[in-house]
Amino acid sequence: MSKEDNLNKNWKKDFPIEKQLATSVSRRDFAKFLTLVSGGLMVGSGLVAAKAYIYPKEQVEGDHFVCKKDEVPVGGTRAFVIEGSTIPYILIHLENGDFKAYEQKCTHLSCSVFYKPGTGIIHCPCHEGSFDAKTGDVLAGPPPRALPGLDVFFKGNDVYVKAAVQEKNPA
Repeated sequence: MSKEDNLNKNWKKDFPIEKQLATSVSRRDFAKFLTLVSGGLMVGSGLVAAKAYIYPKEQVEGDHFVCKKDEVPVGGTRAFVIEGSTIPYILIHLENGDFKAYEQKCTHLSCSVFYKPGTGIIHCPCHEGSFDAKTGDVLAGPPPRALPGLDVFFKGNDVYVKAAVQEKNPA
């Protein structure tokens, strides 16, 4: 017996599958696989929803220092995270002189957003979403809601943020 025959024989002992059977999958096996994957996705989505319900999003409390006014040029931005939080925010110095602060995560799939200087648009490059830099409202794309914002105020030359005051809708 040659070395090659011996290798082939041992290989067939270790993997006793005929080539034709290895490449064919029955409809029943395929349906079982799809059911398993769909069930896994359903359970995973349920766990994510349960986590969001049980552990609601962190609320901003108090006043938080961000930077000095002159550290952000007109049309410029500054990324920041509030102490004790993990949510990224972006401070924008608009061309009209106003300062605005928003979460830096798109409301569609949490991709990072950025400000396009001179356009008044906050852009999400993942799915071409656009937000109004003055209000945070959705201008285009798939985002389902406006960017959550913070109120910006000043103490001398210092820029501070605090939780945005919710406007009451007249009923």
